[in-house]
Amino acid sequence: METSQQLVSQKKYVYMFHEGNAQMKDLLGGKGANLAEMTRLGLPIPQGFTITTEACNAYHANGKQFPDGLKEQVEQALKELERITGKKFGDKENPLLVSVRSGAPVSMPGMMDTILNIGLNDETVEGLAKKTNNRRFALDCYRRLIQMFGNVVLKIDHEKFEKELERVKEIENVQYDQELSEQALSTVVNSFKRLVKQETGRDFPQDPMEQLYMAIKAVFDSWNNKRAIKYREVNKIPHNLGTAANVQVMVFGNMGENSGTGVAFTRNPANGNKELYGEYLMNAQGEDVVAGIRTPLPVSKLKEQNEELYNQFVEICDKLERHYRDMQDIEFTIEEGKLFILQTRTGKRTASAAVKIAVDMVKEGIIDKEEAIMRITPEQVDQLLHPRIDPNAHYEVLAKGLNASPGAASGAVVFDPDSAEKLAKSGKKVILVRPETTPEDIHGIVAAEGVLTSRGGATSHAAVVARGIGKPCVVGCEDIKIDLEKKRFTVGEVVVSEGDIITIDGSTGEVILGAVPLTHPELSEEFKTLLRWADDIRKLGVRANADTPEMAMLAIKFGAEGIGLCRTERMFNAPDRMPIMRAMIIAGSEEERKKQIEKLRPMQKEDFKEMLRIMGDRPMIVRLLDPPLHEFMPSPEELLNEIFVLKEKGKKDDDPEVVERKRLLKRVKELQEINPMLGHRGVRLGMTYPYIYEMQIRALLEAAAEVIKEGIKVNPEIMVPQVVTAQELKWVRKMVDRIKGEVEREYNVKIPLKFGTMMECVRACMRAEDLAKVCDFFSFGTNDLTQATFSFSREDAESKFLPMYTSHGILQHNPFQVLDVKGVGKLMQLAVEWGRKGNPNLEIGICGEHGGEPNSIKFCHAIGLDYVSCSPYRIPIARLVAAQASILEKRGEKLYQEGAD
Repeated sequence: METSQQLVSQKKYVYMFHEGNAQMKDLLGGKGANLAEMTRLGLPIPQGFTITTEACNAYHANGKQFPDGLKEQVEQALKELERITGKKFGDKENPLLVSVRSGAPVSMPGMMDTILNIGLNDETVEGLAKKTNNRRFALDCYRRLIQMFGNVVLKIDHEKFEKELERVKEIENVQYDQELSEQALSTVVNSFKRLVKQETGRDFPQDPMEQLYMAIKAVFDSWNNKRAIKYREVNKIPHNLGTAANVQVMVFGNMGENSGTGVAFTRNPANGNKELYGEYLMNAQGEDVVAGIRTPLPVSKLKEQNEELYNQFVEICDKLERHYRDMQDIEFTIEEGKLFILQTRTGKRTASAAVKIAVDMVKEGIIDKEEAIMRITPEQVDQLLHPRIDPNAHYEVLAKGLNASPGAASGAVVFDPDSAEKLAKSGKKVILVRPETTPEDIHGIVAAEGVLTSRGGATSHAAVVARGIGKPCVVGCEDIKIDLEKKRFTVGEVVVSEGDIITIDGSTGEVILGAVPLTHPELSEEFKTLLRWADDIRKLGVRANADTPEMAMLAIKFGAEGIGLCRTERMFNAPDRMPIMRAMIIAGSEEERKKQIEKLRPMQKEDFKEMLRIMGDRPMIVRLLDPPLHEFMPSPEELLNEIFVLKEKGKKDDDPEVVERKRLLKRVKELQEINPMLGHRGVRLGMTYPYIYEMQIRALLEAAAEVIKEGIKVNPEIMVPQVVTAQELKWVRKMVDRIKGEVEREYNVKIPLKFGTMMECVRACMRAEDLAKVCDFFSFGTNDLTQATFSFSREDAESKFLPMYTSHGILQHNPFQVLDVKGVGKLMQLAVEWGRKGNPNLEIGICGEHGGEPNSIKFCHAIGLDYVSCSPYRIPIARLVAAQASILEKRGEKLYQEGAD
């Protein structure tokens, strides 16, 4: 036996609830820290203690053995609980029962394990029966312990217990667990014990201390179960945090009809409305509500059953929300008319609810605008752009359930999560259909387009997980009868088999047979308000990559301040233009090439006019032609195949069709390059075929002049791609200045025009000071700059080795998705510094795909770029993240992650 002096010198692994607070989340986990905080607030909390995340990590580091001193600290804490409650752990007359629950520093609902009623055995169950004068209740607790312990700790399939329970219910001719008689529950207990013996080769543990330690180990082990690892991967949660284990005195919602248990949110987690939202069941324990086995009642019904208790609960909810300054997810139990709060945590919510709650809390004076902006994640903004059913679509509703997570999705029906994952990986869109989901189904939920369950409520596992990852979800759809063995479900006479297409609407709860047209959603007024606040705070401008009038209008709708990249390739390869472009490429003389390319000028002028009218006085950067000429031609393989087919049809070598294809083939072979990415493209193409750039520049400036004549202000900018030397820029600028003068004289107008270069070559970054003297702006083309810096061909890298690099931590991220701060970013920093040295008024932006990626946007803010440019659907994300970068900078906090070395 260790002395008290020795125990004092040991590391502290166990904290009573009254010893902690909300700031100790990393050590006590979210659940433990919040239980400690609620104890400090004087709320009705069943007392207990928390075993720290450090103990969990030490357990795993020590080959799944408890660290020295842990057991002694647990036993001391148990003695304190015995003193507080007047009960004794393992006592035959007045037994203390406890629960063991996981609680990580970051909320992971349903991903790890819980065991209730620890301390019951063949003897203490009789003591509990005698003490409560309710043997049925005691037996119900005991069968729950054996089932949960058997499943979580002893790894016996949950369904095996359910089958035994269903067998007894059939004999008793009852539908629900709470209808089982005392004798029937005694039968269930004995049946469960036999099952444990049969499955494990040993009796159910009768020693309460053995139960407790096995349960703590199981909670620690659950940190590394498959579903928890998958959840952390999806939500980008570090794997080294560990989980705490909370040991808490049991309170019982299954003592009769004046007892119950429930889960409630202080605001509606689906739409953000300020209303108490949740569910409860009378004569039940906690897992009954979230498991979806019985359909619970809305929490508002509690007012009809016990108004005083309901009002007490409302008061506590309001107190907790104001204390934590956020919407709370609260678990509660009623034991014989007395209310207990089991836990509170920040509630998971849909993206639209998150925005509404944040904006409303600013209006209510709970948080400020900056806090509201910081609470919304880029992923939530992305979810707001999820499809919805087209309001003009005609369809018949097959069934209707509870609208658990908004958005609409269509896909093939699948009935198990493994199939969902497999089919999704092959590119097929699927809807996962289950009676109810469990934490083991997480991989299928992530893979599916949406989730449909026949049981469960708005706080069931499927609903919570789907809301968290932004998947449409319909739960509790009792009209559908699922047959998992036959892989089908029925609604009346209608049979839907695996592979059939259905559509679900998580906003209305509707289930529809077949695919229904979907539309992209409109942004809510609250979201527009939040983005206006973000615009007031951010320093970075936000522009769009847009090549068509439709994209330009969409960009403006989402708040773009201009176009940062208008690619002109589509103006050459549209179906009506491709024949002209090919005729130019295969022309035998320069005069003929000029003649052909001039045919495109009126077409491109009209393209530019349409875009300029839409953008008005917003800047519009037009990139001159970038790709090599062979990209506008058929491949050699295509042409050889066409020649072969023509000859098979009896055509001779002198046939005009054969001659034409051979001519094309000859020119294609002349244009072929060993490495096209580093070949005859961009400014190099513009200098060897100057009439291409001349045509484009004249078309743009004539378009600008004609739109100005219409009374519309314009702000065109010309960007030259693939530049490596100032001499290239001077050559193109001379052409631009000449044509600009000619057009201005012809139209008698002054055209505002900026001239710049795309910074996508390493040498350009190294020569930034000289380039800047010829330019009004730089725009980083980080897609090509990343390829050049890494010497990676993007397509080859992503298909051959990048997945292995990222999974093994060689690279933290795919550098084509998340900007490589230490390599590409360093080049950008140097180019910014040297560029502004050469031209203090130089405007600098980014137009690669990284312009819409959150970490990359924060880096762009940090190095002093003027704007980011991204696809239209990323603009709201860029506006938000740019504001978050300003707030982080103001707070002196780290702006971005640097990634691997």
